[in-house]
Amino acid sequence: MITIDEFQELAARAGLTDCGLVEARKINFSHDVRKMCEQNTCRMYGKTWACPPAVGTIEECRDRCLQYDRFLLFSCKYDLEDSFDFEGMTAAMADFKVKARAFEASVKPCLKRYLMLANEGCGECGTCAYPDPCRFPDRVHGSIEAYGLFVSELATAAGMKYNNGPNTVTYFGGLFY
Repeated sequence: MITIDEFQELAARAGLTDCGLVEARKINFSHDVRKMCEQNTCRMYGKTWACPPAVGTIEECRDRCLQYDRFLLFSCKYDLEDSFDFEGMTAAMADFKVKARAFEASVKPCLKRYLMLANEGCGECGTCAYPDPCRFPDRVHGSIEAYGLFVSELATAAGMKYNNGPNTVTYFGGLFY
């Protein structure tokens, strides 16, 4: 079994800033978070296999996640020009997805089974095939929010910072294993 120290080393090599563990059975799967998806806050609802309704109900997501004992939350902090630096946020989100994929590649040989989640949709394809069949179902990263996970609660449980100060943005992903 891979240790938290080994996860931290692999995360750092992938360019991630932090990671921490949470027992999967202690995670709250929230309908309130899903409601934000349904209100199309990030404009991805019904447009990708990584977001609702494609990921299934909160209960289906919970059941999928609770097949695993542990959850590793990981993050990367990015500096912005100011708190309205939308271009910086967009570039940071794209960079985070690359780092999440690099992290996944490094942990894959160490884990027999896992479920990787990332922020705001999968990002594997330029344009998602949804609702047509997913082109890469073995590589899709479900949205952490689509699964009903309150990232701020998870960060607290994992001993991580959710807010890293002014003029920064921090993106999060997770690994059930």
